[in-house]
Amino acid sequence: MRGFFVALQFLTRLPSPALNGFDPAWIARAVPFFPVVGWLVGAIAGAVFWGVSHWLPGWPAAVAALAAGLLATGGFHEDGLADTADGLGGGLTPERRLAIMKDSRLGSYGALALWAVLSFKAAALARLAPAEGALALVLAGGAARALVVPVMATLVYARDPDEAKLKPAPEGVRWWEAGAALAIGLAPLIALRPMGGALGLALAVLAVLWLARAARRLIGGWTGDVLGGCEALAEAGLLAGLAV
Repeated sequence: MRGFFVALQFLTRLPSPALNGFDPAWIARAVPFFPVVGWLVGAIAGAVFWGVSHWLPGWPAAVAALAAGLLATGGFHEDGLADTADGLGGGLTPERRLAIMKDSRLGSYGALALWAVLSFKAAALARLAPAEGALALVLAGGAARALVVPVMATLVYARDPDEAKLKPAPEGVRWWEAGAALAIGLAPLIALRPMGGALGLALAVLAVLWLARAARRLIGGWTGDVLGGCEALAEAGLLAGLAV
């Protein structure tokens, strides 16, 4: 249960019991629960989509659902997407890129990335019927958070750990923990929506690989912001596949 609540506190603003004696290594040990938290956030957004769709179908329902998800997470992943776009797009050296990513101010690249990804997600979601859209948000929420775990397991942490808000675990994410997260997050997607899930998964994997490769080349590895960007892009790809 501690692993679940660590993941819940790390990824969302939802209420959860206090944890005493926090150890940064708990986050790495909690990664198998990332997709479970994703399902929970997706269920909140899906319930809003299903309810609003009976009154205002299409784009209004999609925007309301995405807004509910943003409230549940505090815009955690979208903040990472914006910072990553600003840093990777605006810096000329790894040090400068990391400094820009740490800056809380929003730049042009970040604003454009937020507009593009959120608009794309809303457009894909607006094509779906109420029940289908609600299920898509649940499945995509879990799978997208599972897909960021291999990035943590395969790339090195790009910052000085002593400067990180939450220091990464010294041993990082173990291979079996990454495998568990993938199995948990992807199994329902493929089982319940084989065709759309497979297409969405292919799009999501391509998006995550593209951003992870860019981060490795430009800053030397991953940061929390990069993981947020990977999640946001993965969720957009998954919703696109499920909409098709």
